[in-house]
Amino acid sequence: MTAYIIRRLIHMVFVIFLVLTVVFFLTRLTGDPVHFFVPMDTSRANLEEIRERYGFNDPLWQQYLRFMGDAVRGDFGDSLRQRDSATGLVLARIPATLQLGAAALAVSLLIGVPLGIFSALNRGSLGDKAATLISVLGLSVPAFLMGLLLILFFSVYLGWLPTSGRGSLAQLIMPTATLAAFSVARYARLSRSTMLDVLGQDYIRTGRAKGLSESKVVWVHALKNASIPLLTITGLQAGHLLGGAVVV
Repeated sequence: MTAYIIRRLIHMVFVIFLVLTVVFFLTRLTGDPVHFFVPMDTSRANLEEIRERYGFNDPLWQQYLRFMGDAVRGDFGDSLRQRDSATGLVLARIPATLQLGAAALAVSLLIGVPLGIFSALNRGSLGDKAATLISVLGLSVPAFLMGLLLILFFSVYLGWLPTSGRGSLAQLIMPTATLAAFSVARYARLSRSTMLDVLGQDYIRTGRAKGLSESKVVWVHALKNASIPLLTITGLQAGHLLGGAVVV
């Protein structure tokens, strides 16, 4: 286990190094970085002053080494648009990101898993077909479109919820629903398939043959084994939700 963790940490360092390298060179391939944050009518003298101040006149390899050295120290410079520390801007938004990600994960588990279990226990019924339709829609509609539809319906037409802001429960509802829609569908489909697989096992038939109640067979024996894939995917889904929270 220790060797595996060490390998994963080394892999993580390599991935971070690769991402930083790609980001650095992409910003240079698109032209002079100075033009990204100055007005179009800026004089040549001011442009040259900004290039000198930020080291854009240095050779590319020197800029790259300076960039990587600052990144190792956790210094990503200043935001060229907001004129503030880039690290500080990111850290200031972490609480909101964690709050939204945790809320979306909780909603996904509380709705998606019971929905999948209900669908598995009522296979072929109208409720199963409705749950499957909801899952397909949740997987098909992208988050940005879901967010726009929720704003249009609940904010513009009905006026029930605010379109933006942070601080109240009402302001958390629509972002959480937008972010959790895909995860709810994913948990519902996974829990349905795993429950159907477990319910077809021999030990489930044996438990029923021994006279165990259906609730004990389902909630004690079947769910315990069906939850293993759900726990595995929860770790992956948490990372996905935190990444999606940045956009939402």
